[in-house]
Amino acid sequence: MNEAIDYSLAELMIVASARLWRDDGEVLATGIGTGPRLAAGLARLAYNPGLMLTDGEAYLVENPVPLGPRDSTYRVAASGWMTYERVFDCVWHGRRHALVMPTQIDRFGQANISCLGSDYAKPKTQLLGARGFPGNSINHANSFFVAGHSTRTFVAGEVDMVCSVGYNPAREIEGMRAFTDLRAVVTDLCVMDFGGPDHAVRVRSLHPGVSFEEVQAATGFPLIAADDIGTTAPPSAEDLRIVRALDPHNLRAAILRDNPAPRRV
Repeated sequence: MNEAIDYSLAELMIVASARLWRDDGEVLATGIGTGPRLAAGLARLAYNPGLMLTDGEAYLVENPVPLGPRDSTYRVAASGWMTYERVFDCVWHGRRHALVMPTQIDRFGQANISCLGSDYAKPKTQLLGARGFPGNSINHANSFFVAGHSTRTFVAGEVDMVCSVGYNPAREIEGMRAFTDLRAVVTDLCVMDFGGPDHAVRVRSLHPGVSFEEVQAATGFPLIAADDIGTTAPPSAEDLRIVRALDPHNLRAAILRDNPAPRRV
């Protein structure tokens, strides 16, 4: 039945990301960016009713806030305040699973959003800066949403600036592994986890029509495939109904260039 449903590749990525929160229980689901935010909202409504969200400003919510302009009569259905103090309580007590969008990521999950180029004084490209990535990458779960799977994002060696903690054995401090919890990477080609040797990136599922060889060619470091690697499960009709209701202005269409559909097998 799912084969007859029309959906975009961006919607496949959003639904695959939402399923990452399925077994988390009562935690704060944080999605940074259009795709991750829609994924968090879908997860709350379809996969894990124990999740809590924020409205992106000051409120803690159970009902996801739709993206984009809203009618003047719309009011956020708040369940409480979500001050910085409460955010940090969730972070430091491990009660959050964040889905973020790195500019670079390496074999061991170290991520960069700060700058491109090894000369920090004069980088090739200046990005956001490390911002909250260092502290936000420990003590709770993190996953990644990558809209353009290429060797420029999945880099050989180490990212140009390590902004978030990963599993790199060369940088491991005694006891640090207990505070690191990287779960998954959802890209426009596949879904990956950190189940490889020394917690290296491993391919869990391939999107329809994508081969493992294609994913490897777009990755700057060697990959391994999970023993039970399969095809990424498609969205259900209910998944799509929820995502489209949460994004009435179709902002998700801009996640990927030309808003492609998944390949057909």
